[in-house]
Amino acid sequence: MRIGIDVGGTHTDAVILDGHEVVASTKFLTSANVRDGVLGALDVILAESCAAHDAIEAVMIGTTQFTNAVIERRELAPTAIIRIALPSGKMIPPMTDWPEDIADAIGRHCYMIHGGLTYDGFPIGELDELELDSVIDDIAGKGIELVAISGVFSPSNPEQELAVAERLRQKIPNVGLTLSHQIGGMGLLERENAAILNTGLRPLAANVVQAFRDALAAREIRCPFYISQNDGTLMSAEFAAEFPALTFASGPTNSLRGASLLTQLQDAVVVDIGGTTSDIGVLQGGFPRQSNVAIKVGGVRTNFRMPDIQAIGLGGGSLVSADGGTIGPQSVGYRLVTEGCVFGGDTLTTTDIAVAAGAADIGSPEKIADLSGSVIETAMRRMHEIIDDGIDQMKSSRDPVPVILVGGGAVLVSRNLNNASQLLRPEHAGVANAIGAANAQVGREIERIVSYREHPRDSVLAELKAMLTEELIAAGALQSSIKIADIEETAIAYMADESTRLRVKMIGDLDFAGTQS
Repeated sequence: MRIGIDVGGTHTDAVILDGHEVVASTKFLTSANVRDGVLGALDVILAESCAAHDAIEAVMIGTTQFTNAVIERRELAPTAIIRIALPSGKMIPPMTDWPEDIADAIGRHCYMIHGGLTYDGFPIGELDELELDSVIDDIAGKGIELVAISGVFSPSNPEQELAVAERLRQKIPNVGLTLSHQIGGMGLLERENAAILNTGLRPLAANVVQAFRDALAAREIRCPFYISQNDGTLMSAEFAAEFPALTFASGPTNSLRGASLLTQLQDAVVVDIGGTTSDIGVLQGGFPRQSNVAIKVGGVRTNFRMPDIQAIGLGGGSLVSADGGTIGPQSVGYRLVTEGCVFGGDTLTTTDIAVAAGAADIGSPEKIADLSGSVIETAMRRMHEIIDDGIDQMKSSRDPVPVILVGGGAVLVSRNLNNASQLLRPEHAGVANAIGAANAQVGREIERIVSYREHPRDSVLAELKAMLTEELIAAGALQSSIKIADIEETAIAYMADESTRLRVKMIGDLDFAGTQS
């Protein structure tokens, strides 16, 4: 048996699965300290399922805590950035295009030193130890204990980043580090930005992971637990404490994976309707379609492999105008249970409209008995138009496509949609995100710039496959289940020797026997 938990801004969703069967599920209000919300959700599903605690093989947790921290500019620790790029990289200093408020929250502790590499790993310049020691002394003098390190083309050859990291550990023993080659792709600025964000989140990540660990221990659930990544796969709790930025957008990813598992559809559009927004994504081969553009997190450009998600301002708590013609994007959010009309409040929301139209049985319908029929019809039509337009923008052809509705707000859609060839509302759709987390696999990917003229494609792929297989087994994957999930090759015309940007992703199922032992 496995437990899946998704900690959202409003609700903490939790499920217990026996194989692929949902034994128990709940939506519990998220608490300010995370731990209490997780404990409350665990208590509900454990009581409902009567599951023996020692029967739980693993716990998988998805969380938006780190994304929210960046967006809200809170709990970000002072971080220094050392870029290995002089003299070629001095024209655009680190954090150049950052919003002022988040740059201030992180601190503008930017340093550039000599070094860097060409795309094939050849050194542009050597490290200057005196220069590096001077930078480290300045960082130590400021009392900064978190440092991000970035180097030009370091994913091709990380030796200079590793050398700087080793020098930092010698001089600042408790330093917390993120090396950019561990977290991002080739592009220097976006990879550097991702490393800075990740480093600034590490103290918060340590607290959140410990809160999860404490909650499980308090209920005597003693098994491995994993955190969801933004590509639909898992990472260990220890790895997540070091790389919290890899959780960005993991909530919508879990919902898409859960929708695929609940319907057994591999290709479809998924609409996840929450309390404030609806997230629309596309399933391709059972995994979220990845975005091909640089993703901004809190206004900062990164090059994470993020799911292609469109968020629209329609949810169960969205405000409805007096005539029903305008809906959202403002929402009462988690206050719906006190401010919505059917709950005794005086704010007209989309949930009230759905109840008045007979599409949902929530709260006290008599409290909206005097709502005008024309207002109800206008609002219902407008809600469906918003969802339909969002689907139209995300699908890749003009033809209607299968649409899966998930999330607690899925009751808002009660009519046919022009862009949907079929509408599916699977059982347990309200906790699809937790189901997706509980069924996630272990995943790893690697990116290189290679020359097929010098190294045959088959030998390059074999080498990368061997490296990823070793990493996956170490991360807890069952060796017999490991397979290639995606290969992306992009010819680079402006480079010599028929250079190609190659990205390989591999996945595998968790080896529960191995993790238990």
